[in-house]
Amino acid sequence: MAKVTELTAGLARPIAEENGCTLWDVEYVKEAGTWFLRVYIDKEGGVDIDDCEAVSRRLSDALDEADPIEGSYTLEVSSAGLDRTLKKPEHFAAFLGSEVDVKLYRPLEGRKEHTGVLRAYDAESGAVTVETAAGERTFPKKDVAQVRLAVRF
Repeated sequence: MAKVTELTAGLARPIAEENGCTLWDVEYVKEAGTWFLRVYIDKEGGVDIDDCEAVSRRLSDALDEADPIEGSYTLEVSSAGLDRTLKKPEHFAAFLGSEVDVKLYRPLEGRKEHTGVLRAYDAESGAVTVETAAGERTFPKKDVAQVRLAVRF
């Protein structure tokens, strides 16, 4: 049986596209005893509340009809955000040359967080290469907890 996130992505992708958006990611997580189904969308020029509402209404109906989740959950549809997490090969490809924050599971040179320009992503191994102030660094997938776009104000 397919995962909840895969089933939801299959339902959400065409709904997002009909509303001029793209599907960025889907998460199904339990927080403080409550299950959350989070759908992240993106759009050229940015996502607004109307986009989220339109996708949420249609997706809610589609989920009720397909009924892929046992028990109760909260559906949230939102923008991927300026500081979006990069997870998939296409995410990394779209943001090559952008500044990213790399969070590691264990400190490297005394730090768990490293910031720099995303230079490469190896889809086969999952390794991330970043140009930091200390030079170019390649972080193996097993060491990387999260990669997000860096936001500077």
